[in-house]
Formats: sequence, C-alpha cells, structure tokens
Amino acid sequence: MFADKYLTKGAVPVLITEAPDENLGISVVIPCYREPDVLQTLNALYSCDLPESSTEVIILINHSEVASEETKIQNRNTKQELDRWISGHQKKGLMFFAVGPVELRKKWAGAGLARKKGMDEAIRRFNLSDRSGGIIVSLDADTLVEQNYLTEIERFFSENPLHVGATIAFSHQTEGVENRHLEGILFYEKYMAYYKMALEFTGYPWPMFTVGSAFAVTAGAYVKRGGMNRRQAGEDFYFLQNLAQFGRVGEIAGTTVHPSARLSDRVPFGTGPVLQKWMSGQEDLTKTYNFEAFADLKLFFDRKDRLFRISEKEFGTFKKELPDAVNAFITDDDFFADVSDLNANCSEISTFRKRFFQKFNAFKILKYLNFSHGEFYQKADLETQYLLLTKNFKK
Repeated sequence: MFADKYLTKGAVPVLITEAPDENLGISVVIPCYREPDVLQTLNALYSCDLPESSTEVIILINHSEVASEETKIQNRNTKQELDRWISGHQKKGLMFFAVGPVELRKKWAGAGLARKKGMDEAIRRFNLSDRSGGIIVSLDADTLVEQNYLTEIERFFSENPLHVGATIAFSHQTEGVENRHLEGILFYEKYMAYYKMALEFTGYPWPMFTVGSAFAVTAGAYVKRGGMNRRQAGEDFYFLQNLAQFGRVGEIAGTTVHPSARLSDRVPFGTGPVLQKWMSGQEDLTKTYNFEAFADLKLFFDRKDRLFRISEKEFGTFKKELPDAVNAFITDDDFFADVSDLNANCSEISTFRKRFFQKFNAFKILKYLNFSHGEFYQKADLETQYLLLTKNFKK
C-alpha cells in the first residue's frame, strides 16, 4: 500500500474504526478547538452537491494536554453535539465522523498538529484501498462553503491529474460585520492579493495564497512530502510552499471558501490576530511592503543565471551590481554558501534555474522583506503600492 511506511514510521493510530466506503475519493479534514459554531460549517457541507466519488468529513476535536477544565468540558460537549447532529444527517456518499477530544502534547499543541492528526487519519483510510489519488481537503470549523464545493474540487483534480495540490478561492465572511472591522477585512484581503501578485512579478515560480481552510492535496503527494508539519501557526504556509517543490499546485477558482473574519488571539498570526491588532490600533493595514523592494528582488532574480558556476570572487563583483538592499541581504544571509551548494549539485543550467528557488524560497523572500524594510525601504500606502504593481506587471 502506498502509505505503509509513512503510517508505520509515524505510528499513526486508528481514530475511526468504521471501514471507509469503497468509492472514497475525498476526505475533508476539520480541526475543531473550542468551536461553538462548527454546525454551520457542517450544514454547509451537508448542503453541497455530491461528487461522483464518496466523501468523508473528519472533525478532529482537540485540545492541549494542559488545557483548562473549561476547554475540556466545552470540547466534550461539542463531541456530544456533533454525534447528535451526525445521527440525523446520514446521506449516501457523504459521511461525517467526529473524532476525539484528542489530547495533544503541550509542546506541539496547536493548529498544525491538529490538522496533521486529522490528515494522517485520512491517509490511513485511503491507504486501506491503496488510493494514492484520493484528495485530502483542509477546512476550518468556522468556515462556510458553497454548494459546488465538493464537485469543483473533484472536477479540478480529474481534469488536472498531474497536479499534487491546489489552493481554493476564498472570501472572508462579512455579513453582520461593520465599520472598522469590515474595513480591516477588505484591507487584509487586498494585502494578500498584492503580496501574491508581487511574488509572481519578481519571477518567483510558486506564488499562492496560503489559507488553512482553502487548500487540497492528493494523498500520494501528502505522504511524499512527509505529511503536515506541527507548527502552532503558519502550518499552511510551510506545507504549501514545500508541496510546490514536489509538483504542480494549481488554483481552484470555480468555487469559493468563506473563512470567518472573527477577531482572535488564539494563534500568533493569521486573519484573527491581524484583525485584532487592527481593531486595537496596533496594526496599520493601510501600509504594506514597498513595491520597490519587490522590483529590486526582480532584478536579482532576472540575473540568477549568472550565478551558475560562479566563483566567490566573481560573486563579490556580481553583488555590487545589485540594488543596495539585495546586496546587503545576500551578504548578511551568506547566500554564496547556498549558491556553492547549488553549483556542486547542478551540472546543467536548467537544473540550476529550477533549484535556485528551493534556496531562495518564499521563506527567504519574507526574511529579505523584513530585513530590508527600515534601513532601505519604508512600508507604504497599500492602495498606492497595488497600483504601482499593476502598472508595472505585464503578464
């Protein structure tokens, strides 16, 4: 079976004893931690048009081993509530499973480990029928989906069999949200659009939205990638950027996921904490990374071929031709060590070009942006930077 080694190495436990449907093709995984409105998400899924293959929804109720008694009680109540709901919502081709509450180790407890536990169970169930082409979909317990959600996901992977994953179009819920809160949501979505487009503008090959409630991955690719990470936040960002190095990650635009725009400080970063800081005046969402920082990075990426088989002396000369911020960053970051490693393992320029962005990846780009803003650039008006980008970016 395709995942035997992965499951054995990770000592993945059995969470669902009921055998999966023989036609299982989609598994939707929902981490659930203190979620009072999870039934809204399940009702949205229950209302979906059904795809040709069967779908399972795994709700992984979880908390830390050191969680408060209040949290544990709430999660136990959630399990009872879900069990009652599931008993009244049986439908051929769509099964729901409420798992837990699962206690997570204090060191790793958080969104990443909870998502991993649920996804690993999906892998275990796909492995029973050796279905490496099964689709694991990541969703959150405060997120709504549209009626064609499941059918569009199935259609995309059917029409794009070489893709290992896909992001899904999203738009935050705004009903009942007013004034400054609504303004913050709109600014945040525009910032996300700006950042993704700016990455594409630089020549970075894997620009994408990384939203935990809006992506899917094939079971085979999930295993090859080594599974979900255990990060307490940002697990989606790291997972998808690494996944893109294994194969094509596309975009599903035919349906839209609607994450909650609630204020939250439960994780270090993401929509909730960003909006919380905006509301309290700690974060100015009208400002963003300066377009010039991306323009300078594009100049560097456009010249990356010159780094193939370059000597350390030649690299020193090369750096001086770059914009000051890029020069300072690759010096501080000792990027020549990465270039040397690439040249030691790439005999052809085509291989070098591909692997270059495994070294100067999305994590390093973010590091560059944070390094360079202050001494070399200042964050600037979001609307202005967005207009500058669209004016200069000719696809």
